[in-house]
Order: sequence, then structure tokens, then C-alpha cells
Amino acid sequence: MAEKKMKKILIIGATSAIAEATARLWAARGAALFLGGRRAERLETIAADLRVRGAASVDCFAMDACDAAAHETMLRAAEKALGGLDVTLIAHGSLPDQKACEASVELTLKEIDTNALSVIALATRLAERFEKQGSGTLAVISSVAGDRGRQSNYVYGAAKGMVSLFLQGLRNRLARKGVQVVTIKPGFVDTPMTAAFPKGALWAKPETIARGIVRAVERGADEVYLPGFWRIIMLVIRHIPERVFKRMAL
Repeated sequence: MAEKKMKKILIIGATSAIAEATARLWAARGAALFLGGRRAERLETIAADLRVRGAASVDCFAMDACDAAAHETMLRAAEKALGGLDVTLIAHGSLPDQKACEASVELTLKEIDTNALSVIALATRLAERFEKQGSGTLAVISSVAGDRGRQSNYVYGAAKGMVSLFLQGLRNRLARKGVQVVTIKPGFVDTPMTAAFPKGALWAKPETIARGIVRAVERGADEVYLPGFWRIIMLVIRHIPERVFKRMAL
């Protein structure tokens, strides 16, 4: 398959380590970028770096992705700055404290809002846009955690599982409309968000995940596990019988 030229790219959650690494790859290919994220100063710092790396243009929009009322304003600003949209990467999220969530309904719902509902709201708006124009790629970072609920992170996993299932339906709806929906499922990634976790052989760098995202978008993938060995790991985990799985400390 010939490589797709990605020119007009919106990145939401652009200050995350994975998003920044992906933006650098697209910048080196001369893409025009629009960055959305909470921290205005950090966005501007990233934008300056991307311009040096070869981006055709870089614009920024500071917003909290959980503020659904701001989504439409941000999307219109991106369309105006870029002259349309070819690709959107939704990359924002948080890693909740599972024990704290177990003790707080409010925190549990907040984390589900951050990791699922805000993503679904944005994906719904973007799907409508891409469907009307008859083209576009919507790439969304979910997680291997959404493949099966585990006691150590089931609030996060439930949110990511919701996103993955929503994207399945969206992909089914838009497949005949010229729109590509890419579900990205990273495993363990060494980022500031996971700085306190002990690292091992299964951990990947953001740059590794970024290369996988760019490849997936270019080849029109439906769902990718990053790194690829997570597909096999999660296949095994999904097929452990429940009577055995519920006794496991995972």
C-alpha cells in the first residue's frame, strides 16, 4: 500500500509523552499540526520544538478535554488554522489510583469521565465531521487494560474498555464512508505518568509507541497493540477461564 501523506493533523492531549513523540514524527514529515491540551505554556514549548523539526505550521489551543462545552470551539479553531482535518489523534487520559477509586464514588466517576466519556464526546463530534467530508482518520489511544478487568486497575480498564468498544461500533458505522477509525492499545509505557512504577522487559518508550501509531495511521489499521507482543499476551489473558482468573492476583 502506498504511504498516505498526512498533512493536517489535530492532536488532543498533545502534552502527553506519547502524543509529543508522535507529533515529532509527523513534524519531520512536514505536517501541519494543531495541538490541544490543558497546559498553555507547555503547548507553546512543544510547538516551538515541532516548528524546528520541520512542521509546516503549528497552532495551539488550551483546554481541558473534560470540558465538553469547549470541544466545538477547539475543533472549529483547528479546522480554521489547518484548513480542514485529515487526521485526529486523541491521546489525553489519566492513570487513576485504583485503591483511592475503590473508596470514592466521586473519584471513580471523575476518572471514567477523563478516560472514557470525554474521549467518546470528542470522537462523536469528529466522526460527524469526517463522515460529512467522506474522508479522514480518527486515531484514539485506548489500552490493553481495557481487554479484561483486573483487580489492580479495573476503573481504568473499564474506561478504556468502553472506549475500545465505542470505537468498534464507530469503525463499523464509518467503514463504508471513507473514514478510518484506529484503536491504539499500548501496554506498559515509560512516561512521567508511570514514573513511580518499577520497570521491566515489558515496558516500552514513548518513541516506540509513536512509531507504531504513525505506521498504523499510514497503513489504515483498525486496531493495533503496541508493542505488538501485547496482542499475544492479551489473547492469553482474555481466554483464562473466569473460575481461574478470579483467583489470580493481577
